[in-house]
Amino acid sequence: MSLFSRRIPALVRLVPALAMAAGLVSLAGEAAAQPAKPLTKVRYEEVIRSVLYVPMYVALNQGYFKDAGLDVGMKTSQGTDKGMAALLSGSADIVLIGPEASIYVANSESPSKPKIFAGLTATDGFLLMARKPVSGAFDWNQLKGKSVMAFRPGSNPDVFLEAALRKHGLDPKKDLKLVNNIGPAARTGAWMAGQNDYAIFLEPEAGNLEKDGNGFVMASIGSEVGPVDYTVFTTTDTFMQKNPEVLQAWTNAVARAQKYVQAAPAADLAKQIAEFFPGMSQPELVKAIERYRGYKLWKTSPLVEKAAVEQLQDMLTTSGVLESGKRVKYEQVVVTDFATKAK
Repeated sequence: MSLFSRRIPALVRLVPALAMAAGLVSLAGEAAAQPAKPLTKVRYEEVIRSVLYVPMYVALNQGYFKDAGLDVGMKTSQGTDKGMAALLSGSADIVLIGPEASIYVANSESPSKPKIFAGLTATDGFLLMARKPVSGAFDWNQLKGKSVMAFRPGSNPDVFLEAALRKHGLDPKKDLKLVNNIGPAARTGAWMAGQNDYAIFLEPEAGNLEKDGNGFVMASIGSEVGPVDYTVFTTTDTFMQKNPEVLQAWTNAVARAQKYVQAAPAADLAKQIAEFFPGMSQPELVKAIERYRGYKLWKTSPLVEKAAVEQLQDMLTTSGVLESGKRVKYEQVVVTDFATKAK
């Protein structure tokens, strides 16, 4: 028998293996040639730029939304009223605003109704600031007869501040003057110009003022009021009906960021959000993050609970911006499907 004839059986046995290998290479080549699924574009507006929204910035910086198949374009509204206007006009798909706005619109004649589908912050992040430091514990009675720079009447910052004042026995309408007519972008300038005796500021403004000796933190409004959802992701009923997969992907990305932020070192978080705060140094960002973490301002789950919505409506009615007969049902403004399925 020739050498060639002896090799034939071996070659025959190799044919199937070679064919399979060739098929795998071909399939791999076809898979590599197939274009990746395009990301879904989402127009997003945040109410204001603040360290209060660390989990959202982490999700953007770390690519959590891209991992979920979303291409997020972000704008800053400079106010919950402006954010809601953008949503209802169709210029934004998802907004991060106070839940009070959804309650107001639920009672309006607007044909488009907002729906809250996930929460980001567990309570108010504003800090009460004075022009001079105090020795010892801060006494809320020091606000009597003073002017305090607040926010637009009926807005969450104003309503939460009033709740904190009432907790300490102060009547917001009689015992002091709340200044509500200064826009978000003009507040720091007004304070620097000497307007008002006290004011409420978010980070990073609070930290910047304190660093330069232009203000001193007296109290956390959120710590005084307790856990009541403060800023929430909101869309319209129409967008929700047409794009449930987008909202689920969004909520998944938010939940992922919330879990990460709970345990991540402040120094790491500072690096990850630095692009959103170009005027702040890393030590300043670390300090702001640690301050907010100490107040437990970030939610650990995207679910907005019924008790929080009910308590908020209690606060709105007490402040006189919501008639008791116009309270809305939890299910009218909050859809829990996406938060309960978040992974």
